[in-house]
Amino acid sequence: MPVAESELHYGSPYELLVAVILSAQCTDKRVNIVTPPLLKAFPTAEAMAATSQEVVFEYIKSVSYPNNKAKHLVMMARQLMSEFGGVVPSEPEELQKLQGVGRKTANVIASVIFNKPAMAVDTHVFRISERLGLTTNSKSPLETEKVLVSLFPPELIPKAHHWLILHGRYVCIARKPKCTECGIREWCRYYNNSIISSFKVS
Repeated sequence: MPVAESELHYGSPYELLVAVILSAQCTDKRVNIVTPPLLKAFPTAEAMAATSQEVVFEYIKSVSYPNNKAKHLVMMARQLMSEFGGVVPSEPEELQKLQGVGRKTANVIASVIFNKPAMAVDTHVFRISERLGLTTNSKSPLETEKVLVSLFPPELIPKAHHWLILHGRYVCIARKPKCTECGIREWCRYYNNSIISSFKVS
């Protein structure tokens, strides 16, 4: 994955924050359809803070959980204005104070926008880490995050996050990984265990 970067479209920290909140359990493709009209109507945190959940809902009703996300976006914008002067904070701990921003979302913003060594663990990263053998029987995203942060040099962590996501999205897919197309199968625990199993069967 030579071009390892977010597939969400954005032009500012605020726009990425909106997109990432919308992306929870939703495809980036769908979010990229929804965000242009939404951000045209509410181009700043100040504009988003001045509207209502009901108005935002009409723009985002095609994403998953639109009611919750509409509420999160308006409250997040109001917090940005009242607590951070309209400026998206750079530290994950500060970001998590915002409505609708959990650890994963905070780490995405911190790494993508501010190049912090923060590893966001979504379903792709969690699955891929286990399959490749980077983690072993990890019990939670936080446990996976701690292991991955210890394995990669700090300066590579923001890019490594996207390496893993994109690999999981396009090659090591959930139901049937494309092992024959995989450039790192030689080092993959899942692939090597599959070979051993096939020998035992034969």
